[in-house]
Amino acid sequence: MKHNKRNIDILCVGEVLVDFIGHQNDVLINETRDYHRYLGGSPANVAMNCKRLGLKSTMVSTVGNDGFGEYISKRLQEIGVNTSNVKKLENKSTSVIFVSRSNGTPDFIPYRNADNHISDDQITTEMLCKTKIFHTTCFALSKNPAQTTIIKKAKEATDNGCKLSIDINYAKELWECKEEALKVIKTYCALNPLIKISEDDMLRLFDKELPHQEIFDFFHKLGADTICLTLGSKGVKLSQKGKNLIQLPAIKIEKVMDTTGAGDAFWSGFLFAYIKEKNIEECLQIALKLAALKLQNVGRLPDNINILSKLL
Repeated sequence: MKHNKRNIDILCVGEVLVDFIGHQNDVLINETRDYHRYLGGSPANVAMNCKRLGLKSTMVSTVGNDGFGEYISKRLQEIGVNTSNVKKLENKSTSVIFVSRSNGTPDFIPYRNADNHISDDQITTEMLCKTKIFHTTCFALSKNPAQTTIIKKAKEATDNGCKLSIDINYAKELWECKEEALKVIKTYCALNPLIKISEDDMLRLFDKELPHQEIFDFFHKLGADTICLTLGSKGVKLSQKGKNLIQLPAIKIEKVMDTTGAGDAFWSGFLFAYIKEKNIEECLQIALKLAALKLQNVGRLPDNINILSKLL
């Protein structure tokens, strides 16, 4: 991959939302009394985390021309994410998600409106030629027109020498049906992206617990060389086609403050190290450190610590 002309380290395409995270710990939404507002959406988290790690990140997404859309743009710009491809729509409201605060996988209710209105004109060929990594999510692919746009542009990105990445954060609430989800996932995975999946995602996608090797084989057969399976407190397994499986334990943490966004922090660390051309095991170690840092903070990674000094 020729990096010399590529001055966008990571292009994050997909949902940027307002997350309302429950204030009461370890209760479901029906028991949550009040919520605190955070900037959310997996690609937005990755864009911000990567920027905090010193990378050049660009966000492609759509919000409403409303107070929440304003809040999102301002937050992204404060961190230094390029928002010139974040579109504001007059006739759609910014998407919002209510999330329970939990030590496991949180329960959530999405109110989606503007986020899936991503169109071709937001991603130019010129941008793709300057991009090192094109990252998206299953969430972003779950609705048209974003779905069609992202698949089309992912193919174009690959043709232009850009590496793809995807977080297969599948949730049935977001899709018309599972068959459609699998079809879209297969189309994207055929382009050989770096894949991040969690045990929870796989349980939701396959409706049963599969042996890890079966999960790896499934994605390898679709055309993906590198698959990263996160196992929560049990760490991570990574499978590369034709190579030995790598397994690393999670970093021990005294007190988990908030699991929301831990997967995004992990993947941001991985992609950061990948862009820096570290070997795959170092990519995982940096990813695990960043996830551990996130678990100790509510909402997002804190601004006031030198994250890089804790990672490298």
